[in-house]
Amino acid sequence: MHMDRLAAYLAGGRPPGAARTYPGCRDRRAPERSVAVELDGRLYFATESPVWTGGRGFYDPTAPGRMRARAHLVTVGQLSDIAAQEMYGEPGTDLDLSTVLRRGRDALGPGRYETLICPGTIEGIPLLTLTAPWTLRDVEPLMPSAAYLRYLAGGLLESGPWDEQDIAEYLSACPGAAGNWTPAHVLELLTGDAGR
Repeated sequence: MHMDRLAAYLAGGRPPGAARTYPGCRDRRAPERSVAVELDGRLYFATESPVWTGGRGFYDPTAPGRMRARAHLVTVGQLSDIAAQEMYGEPGTDLDLSTVLRRGRDALGPGRYETLICPGTIEGIPLLTLTAPWTLRDVEPLMPSAAYLRYLAGGLLESGPWDEQDIAEYLSACPGAAGNWTPAHVLELLTGDAGR
């Protein structure tokens, strides 16, 4: 979601607040462009992240609601290398996208980010994302960490169409954050007033 976070996947490095250094992609160029999008489905937080602690963000396209996101125009090789890094693998092998482009979904493995989803297109270009093979109904939501939520909120803010208060209300209502993060606390993460 956040350009600094994406840069660690593309060029390699460790984002501030993360417990992992990423090797980067074979093609380290920045995306040609990035746009804000809203998708059918829901963002939720579940399973413990060793990189950020707390719940990881997942997309459930079958859950009622709308998920805010950011689409980056990257190459097939870059998407493949990002996917490999998400699963603690080594970049270097292009994914076969034929099934996800034909069916809208392809479970490449049982891992938490090994399911490809194609929720549509933007100007004729397929929109692809990685998520878990399970749905929101299948797992217990888990509170995300402040560092992780800060990156998500900052990415939504820098994407353009949403203001700070709106982002704070949106993220604090997502399963895993709901009941654990108030809009005021998420707003503090965005404005730099979060000393807790």
